[in-house]
Amino acid sequence: MNVTLSVPGLIHTEPTEFYVYLGCLLLGLVFSVASAFFGHLFGHDGVGHGADVGAGGHAGAGADHSGVPGLSAFSPTTICAFITAFGGFGLIFTRIPATQSVWISAPLAILGGLLVAMGTLWVFGLMFHYTQSSSEGHSAEMVGRTATVITPIPADGVGEIAYVQGGSRYTAPAREQTGKSVASGQTVKVTRMADSQFYVTAL
Repeated sequence: MNVTLSVPGLIHTEPTEFYVYLGCLLLGLVFSVASAFFGHLFGHDGVGHGADVGAGGHAGAGADHSGVPGLSAFSPTTICAFITAFGGFGLIFTRIPATQSVWISAPLAILGGLLVAMGTLWVFGLMFHYTQSSSEGHSAEMVGRTATVITPIPADGVGEIAYVQGGSRYTAPAREQTGKSVASGQTVKVTRMADSQFYVTAL
């Protein structure tokens, strides 16, 4: 089926699938630009300027400055990559005589979209792995150093500490080493880290 695009002085006919591919491409691009814009507008700023940093506002899991999350196969980013690539490949294949049939261009566009989505997933996976490795090293360096309790640590419970490292201020969940309670404002010493939590003793 073809759709005729009528413009004063110009009549141009394109197959219906052309507009489907074009719509997917534009939708993916708009979503990407909107995500980048709103992510920058409402995202966390001030890294390296004394701000509390870490994934979810904490460095308890050892998250470094970037806080890059892991992606799932059905995350918005992965789906967006697929839709954009599907539209782009579809437009390309409709311009090649040997693949312009929708029965050929659509499967090839789907394959191309899947490959791009898998590549996106792989790249973000590497970023997440690198971030996690750096974060674990960052947290390990805190053992033996001092921190300040900013949320009281109840007996056998979890509170929150703050510490400065590399010119940046971090926060992290913490437990008292022997299960005692620690008041807010108390200076503590980090003894170890386990299960994404710091263990401390009061000084």
